[in-house]
Amino acid sequence: MAEARFTAPARLDAKTGETLYGEVRGKRLKRGDVATVDLSQTGHVDPKGAAWLLAASDLLRKRRAELRLEGASDDGYLNLIRPAFEIEPPAPPRRTGAVEQIGGATLSAFGEVKEIGALCVDALFWTVLAPFEGKGFRWENFFDEIYEMGVRAIGIVCLMNFLLGLIIAMLMAKQAELYGMQLFVADLVMIGFSRELAAIMTAVVVSARTGAAIAAELATMKVQEEIDALRGMGVNVVQYLVSPKLLALLIVLPCLVALGMISGIAGGALWGLVVLNFTSEIWITQTINAAYFSDFVQGMSKTIIFAIFIVLIGCHNGLRVRGGSRGVGLMTTRAVVMDIFMLICVDIVFAAVFYYLLP
Repeated sequence: MAEARFTAPARLDAKTGETLYGEVRGKRLKRGDVATVDLSQTGHVDPKGAAWLLAASDLLRKRRAELRLEGASDDGYLNLIRPAFEIEPPAPPRRTGAVEQIGGATLSAFGEVKEIGALCVDALFWTVLAPFEGKGFRWENFFDEIYEMGVRAIGIVCLMNFLLGLIIAMLMAKQAELYGMQLFVADLVMIGFSRELAAIMTAVVVSARTGAAIAAELATMKVQEEIDALRGMGVNVVQYLVSPKLLALLIVLPCLVALGMISGIAGGALWGLVVLNFTSEIWITQTINAAYFSDFVQGMSKTIIFAIFIVLIGCHNGLRVRGGSRGVGLMTTRAVVMDIFMLICVDIVFAAVFYYLLP
């Protein structure tokens, strides 16, 4: 540990203080070193001179060194600001162990599950029970949401399913050609879209379109304090914002899935009629013979759960946003990722139920 001594001038002002600061900086003191400033000959200290002393103290603190004052009078200006020289550097943050990190993540997850549960209960009440109790429902917003979520999504949903049907038929035809069973491509496309592909593809498109829009809308309102304003006016946020969206998607998503199913089958038929050179009568007959009511039930039943998850996840992430515009973007992205993940999980459950429990 090295020690350096400095003698302060009789008058410590802006000019002499800057000179003293330069001397301290020029010593290149490092961790553990001490710089002592002798103020016994200093009779006058003005605010600018004291500011240069504070600057020297901050400089040494950054270098993990220490500045000490000696000989300062007890009734001078410098005595008033002496506590500023004695501030201890902040202690480094304590590193958390693996157990603490796991515990913190678990508590955070449980807290979020609790928030989602409360949102689900409120949404169920204001969507299903409250209208029958005469507590009101925003029907005008409900019809707007049907147009926004349903009518405006028809084009992209039909296009995506049509292209997917074309791709599935193209891939299956190549494999079926090895066994001379290209006609059964119609069966595969029919079964695939009625059971699985139409529902999951449409739900993914809707989650990326509608789920992101819901999260961004509510997150923007939260950041701009519109949510707090509604609560301040005594308006229930779930009744005002969530319920119309939930009921609208519960109605439009099955309709979009039905349109997606038709579009996917049409895409497969295009490949079968144009490339595989089957007649329309043969292809349509084969497609109809492969259609079973249980397959349609399996495909359509999961759409109700899909709609609930898309709306509630979007609303949950929108209402828990933190920060400004960056927080809006992060929560919108998080909502879409959570939507798609939950869609896959729900789809696995339905597939297992229909595979193992139902004939």
